[in-house]
Amino acid sequence: MSDQQHESILAPTRLLAIFAVVLTALASTFHGAAAQRRVSPDSLRHIQEVSPLHGPAGTLVTIFTENLPLQAKVHVGIGATRAGFEALGEAQQGIWGEIGATITIPQTAPWDRAVVLVAFDAIFAPIGISDPFHVTNAEGLLQRTGEITDEGVECLAMRDTDGYLYTLIGEIGDLEPGDAVVLEGTYSEANICMQGTTISVTRVLPTT
Repeated sequence: MSDQQHESILAPTRLLAIFAVVLTALASTFHGAAAQRRVSPDSLRHIQEVSPLHGPAGTLVTIFTENLPLQAKVHVGIGATRAGFEALGEAQQGIWGEIGATITIPQTAPWDRAVVLVAFDAIFAPIGISDPFHVTNAEGLLQRTGEITDEGVECLAMRDTDGYLYTLIGEIGDLEPGDAVVLEGTYSEANICMQGTTISVTRVLPTT
């Protein structure tokens, strides 16, 4: 099962909450007319395909989606909630509104939180947002800060500070719901937990 099939990240109510935070970040990041553009979260579309969903800075990522409204021009970029977004290029749009693009994950992308890919119209108003992309460091690790929850079915679960659900395997020790944690580990390709994104934990760091 791919990340794009996991309910916990893509449940509609949670997506709308994430969209709202993303739009707040966008409004504080872009300048001029685009920064003043107000867009309802309901108008944002889900970018349907992102491949791969993890990798280090420099990774080439392909996006494709068929559900965007027709635009004179579509830009694509990357960013994180409550942080800045960066436009990385333009996407080719077909006659039915479908777009395809390949972007490079920039060196500035953080490995300690998820980022998302965003499609913008010609004046940089957001029209689409992807599932989270997980940036890894030079050792292939990612780091997440959050709280252990009781949402796990097959595995222990945590919510990070951006609201994304992670399920945990590996060196999890005696963690239990309510614990505040900082975790390091590797992205698990085979999601045996059947929820969210699975991290194979290699280290639990002390919280400060």
